[in-house]
Amino acid sequence: MKIEFSARRPAVLAALAFGAVCAPPAARAQGDRPVYRCPGNPVLYTDAITAREARDKGCRTLEGAPVTVIAAPKPRAAPVPGAAEPPGATAARPADQRVDAAQQRARDSDARRILEAELARERERLAELQKEYNNGEPERQGNERNYQKYLDRVGDLKTSLARKESDIAAIKRELSKLAP
Repeated sequence: MKIEFSARRPAVLAALAFGAVCAPPAARAQGDRPVYRCPGNPVLYTDAITAREARDKGCRTLEGAPVTVIAAPKPRAAPVPGAAEPPGATAARPADQRVDAAQQRARDSDARRILEAELARERERLAELQKEYNNGEPERQGNERNYQKYLDRVGDLKTSLARKESDIAAIKRELSKLAP
């Protein structure tokens, strides 16, 4: 075989490379085996049958159409006894682990008492912060000769007030969830 170097050689190589890149993906990936779509099951695509079998079954050839395969979700495993439950899972407790109604009422009353005490402390702290904040004009301290330090403290007080009000609202929500 004789190889000639000519001006046409780069053009021929470019054409071959272009043809390899632009060939249909199914043809490149499948080794030129046709993919068939058979009637009766519209999602069944196969390349494992011969042309004669495809003709006998009435299958059509898919040309140039990409075939997308989506995996089915994996089935969930049965819960293992003693294993931690996933978040949000609620299961009934066995009879030997159930809490007596009187004991539950005692727990609820303890929770209510604790929340009410916490609410009282938070309200006291809110009143102290409001007094210190003085409607956005707290008294300047001796170490606040720089006005920016004063403004920073005012901003911190304002943030603390908003946080305390939010905490109080959250405690009130928790109290409303408990039975009276």
